[in-house]
Amino acid sequence: MTYPRVASFKTADAFRRHLRACGAALDLDDTLDPAVLAQAIEVGGVRVGNRFCILPMEGWDGTLAGEPSELTRRRWRHFGISGAKLIWGGEAVAVRQDGRANPNQLLLTQATAPSIARLREDLVSAHRERYGADADADLYVGLQLTHSGRYARPSAAGRPAPLAAYRHPFLDRRFPEGVRTLGDDELDRLVDRFVDAAALAWDAGFAFVDVKQCHGYLGHELLSARDRPGRYGGSLENRTLFLRSVIAGIRAKVPRLAVVVRLSVFDVVPFRKHSDGTGVPETTAAGYRHAFGLLDLSRTCDMDAALQEPIAVLRMLEGLGVRWICTTAGSPYYNPHVQRPALFPPSDGYTSPEDPLVGVARHIDATARLKRAVPSLVFVGSAYSYLQEWLPHVAQHTVRRGLTDVVGLGRMVLAYPEFPDDVLAGRPLQRKKICRTFSDCTTGPRLGLVSGCYPLDDFYTTHADGEKLRALKTR
Repeated sequence: MTYPRVASFKTADAFRRHLRACGAALDLDDTLDPAVLAQAIEVGGVRVGNRFCILPMEGWDGTLAGEPSELTRRRWRHFGISGAKLIWGGEAVAVRQDGRANPNQLLLTQATAPSIARLREDLVSAHRERYGADADADLYVGLQLTHSGRYARPSAAGRPAPLAAYRHPFLDRRFPEGVRTLGDDELDRLVDRFVDAAALAWDAGFAFVDVKQCHGYLGHELLSARDRPGRYGGSLENRTLFLRSVIAGIRAKVPRLAVVVRLSVFDVVPFRKHSDGTGVPETTAAGYRHAFGLLDLSRTCDMDAALQEPIAVLRMLEGLGVRWICTTAGSPYYNPHVQRPALFPPSDGYTSPEDPLVGVARHIDATARLKRAVPSLVFVGSAYSYLQEWLPHVAQHTVRRGLTDVVGLGRMVLAYPEFPDDVLAGRPLQRKKICRTFSDCTTGPRLGLVSGCYPLDDFYTTHADGEKLRALKTR
């Protein structure tokens, strides 16, 4: 199954015609006005200088002890020079050893906190050097806190060590050595660990922490724990107990630290690779109980119905004083074409069963609906990178029309960190640096290599792991 490359559309009209033909309910502005995305946004005394955000990405290049390496510091300095004024956590940082998604993921403890504090300082210093001594006055930098749960791989050998929220009829099969379910008392202790990590983040100079609730990791999985017994499963009140307890604990221990949430606002059933390489659903949505915000792609795609529980959670967060929400969807492990639309799958993935632009439009539509439902919250949208040359045009349209407040960028800035600055300055895009969603930034780490854009960043193209990746892909 093949789809036209985004770079092949040379005019806004040509791109718009394709969007309509493939069923992507998406629009864009024909011409760019940098002032739209350069607008500051201010909420609750927090001023963010423009409408670009750097999204958190999982790093695979820290030390085994959980500290940043020089490669990690390079990436964070690039975040600083990007021109984006909102840094949503930099990357996913585990709060406990058994919650690391890979053995080189950052880990926030008393021992590693000083080096993670220097990571933030590197970012801020790079921002000041590029944009001026006072440029950080409207720069908002936080840290994403996570426990990988079912997808934990903390040992140096990289073996799975899943700690699940509940037994899953399809996902458990992917772990032949078995899956252990965390008990209520264990979750109580993990709440305390999140709170302690938040206090360390505050001491390290971060203005906020993101309590991660997305992509199939533990916090997100708990939101769908309908069949789990005990205090953390069943009703929506029980399923949000972990999140509410973490926020309450942070408020009590570090009252000046802001709390934000990145949330998978809808999900679909797990997919697997068919014999032809295309992704196919493992089950039907009818009767499926293991998703938070279940969207049935095979039938009506009723987004309003899928968003009922997510809206209830957002209103709950609003009542807890949370003001900033980053929307995403699905999981990179069991439905990656939904979570991160791409033309080329990673080594362990599958070819998208739909034009990836349909997936981008789905993200933007969900964010717009949530913004209408809970207008007091500030929304950061995701899944924009696949838009490539047309990203600024769609981003401007969504902000100008009030479909989102801020536009999030992830893999786009790995090889092209200056992308936001070029857009805001009205400069032509550097086409050779634009992310084409080759997915090597996922394939490399899945094969045990460091994080980076191997096809487009010369630093990684010539890196020893770049040579290893080419050899592995050839085999």
